Amino acid sequence: MKTSILAFGLVAATALTSPAHADKLDDIIASGTLRCAVVLDFPPMGSRDENNEPIGFDVDYCNDLAKALGVTAEIVETPFPERIPALMSGRVDVGVASTSDTLERAKTVGMTVPYFAFEMAVTANERSGIKSFDDMKGKVVGATAGTYEAIALENQVKAWGEGEFRPYQTQADVFLALSQGQLDATVSTSTVAQSNVKGGKFPGISVVDKAPFDIDYVALFTNREEYGFINYLNLFVNQQVRNGRYAELYEKWVGGEAPSLAVNGVYR
Repeated sequence: MKTSILAFGLVAATALTSPAHADKLDDIIASGTLRCAVVLDFPPMGSRDENNEPIGFDVDYCNDLAKALGVTAEIVETPFPERIPALMSGRVDVGVASTSDTLERAKTVGMTVPYFAFEMAVTANERSGIKSFDDMKGKVVGATAGTYEAIALENQVKAWGEGEFRPYQTQADVFLALSQGQLDATVSTSTVAQSNVKGGKFPGISVVDKAPFDIDYVALFTNREEYGFINYLNLFVNQQVRNGRYAELYEKWVGGEAPSLAVNGVYR
């Protein structure tokens, strides 16, 4: 009995004197680098300039976060379908990648309060005859696989009981197919729709209507067990709004008044 008590005491003492395991927040600060998953075919949130350098709202947001942490930002180009796998495989520390805050995703990753909000728009091939959301019924439509709008649009096609939904790997693929007439229309965020129409890279398309889908609130995300880092990220998003930086970035990359990140009846 005395031997067992002595052994237990030694184990307890060792546990008390052992250094605590550092969490992701500590690890990032110690490493000097913050690796952000960013989608770079999603202007104005993320794209590349004429020198092939990453630019956009999400790029600046990652840089702001790294600056607050006192580290260097590393932009890791990550297509939409690879955002969560990139985190789970350890290639990135955080997703700054216009990621909808769905309950299904929250089973896998830890998500913050919203840092951006998107409205949905219908963009059509001008030869399709589509002038409204309802005109898409029975047509060939598509969107970027795994996105909020793709899931909503595919469900709508099923509800209509006619037409065809086609998933694509990237936003660029969607708008190229739309421009070439392989798609009649797509639903995307209004920011992406206007950017692609005004950019002139995809001729013969135009924004024709709003889509009656919910506002798409998007969150930063990291490993779900990293409570300390998630708390920090939530405070960072809060600070970006309070100090005016969110509005400044919205004006820079989108234009106009930044949408509220508050959800009626939930939080302000």
